[in-house]
Amino acid sequence: MEYNYIKSLHLIFVITWFAGLFYIVRLFVYQIEAQHKESPAKEILADQLKIMAKRLWYIITWPSLFLAVGFAIWLLALRPFYIQEPWMQVKLGFVVALICYHIKCHLIFKDLQKDVVKYSGNFMRIFNEGATIILFAVVFLVILKNAVSWIYGTIGIIVFAILLMLGFKLYKRIRER
Repeated sequence: MEYNYIKSLHLIFVITWFAGLFYIVRLFVYQIEAQHKESPAKEILADQLKIMAKRLWYIITWPSLFLAVGFAIWLLALRPFYIQEPWMQVKLGFVVALICYHIKCHLIFKDLQKDVVKYSGNFMRIFNEGATIILFAVVFLVILKNAVSWIYGTIGIIVFAILLMLGFKLYKRIRER
């Protein structure tokens, strides 16, 4: 019974963590695009977006990361045999990738809080899909476990990434009209 409560809490904080990651990168896009506005709109938007990003990042996203990881460790302590499962090892690899993505977002966040823009809005739109790809991979791994061939799973993730990029290019063309 305890396991299911911990698992539920883990899932809730994984969801809020992903929500924070998805939204922070959208705020990055808006912050970057605000830099191209005329005064006073530029300053008004920049100040408001910085406040929104700071609250999202420190009140939702960082705590969600720590709680999701904390509950995951608790789950593995309750069922340590899962660590030996190949799907869990691959999942943990994706979790490490997601934490690296989170840290990169933090570096971008810190720069944008100081009005340092190193990336374009288009780059950030593509960058936003990194978390989406990890989300898909982890959900399929957890639900299907060993039922999916690693080859088909890998091909599926690559095809999904290509479709996302094609969708991005189409959206960019529509937006530019």
